[in-house]
Amino acid sequence: FCVSLFSPSGKLVQIEYALAAVAAGAPSVGIKAANGVVLATEKKQKSILYDERSVHKVEPITKHIGLVYSGMGPDYRVLVHRARKLAQQYYLVYHEPIPTAQLVQRIASVMQEYTQSGYVPFRIVRLL
Repeated sequence: FCVSLFSPSGKLVQIEYALAAVAAGAPSVGIKAANGVVLATEKKQKSILYDERSVHKVEPITKHIGLVYSGMGPDYRVLVHRARKLAQQYYLVYHEPIPTAQLVQRIASVMQEYTQSGYVPFRIVRLL
């Protein structure tokens, strides 16, 4: 397959699949308050064989940054791992926590790199 494959109607097929996966995901919300932020999401139970405790839809990245998503869990776990690694690398260089805006920009760059280098686009929408 090719990420840049267009359908007869002129749409990028893999992007359409990614958007469909996001639309099928559980809703997530972030609320900013004066003294903090609340991240929340719905857990959809996919099967009775599914261990609900093994799925974490809200993950800490640093002490002050969390991540929540809608879409595909495996894609989310890849981005959580990359976000934590980027935050650790920043801390090792500058000896202070990474600014949220900078982490958002770096994660967006990772997602763009995956899409442009021939991988399937990430099938998630995330709140950081």
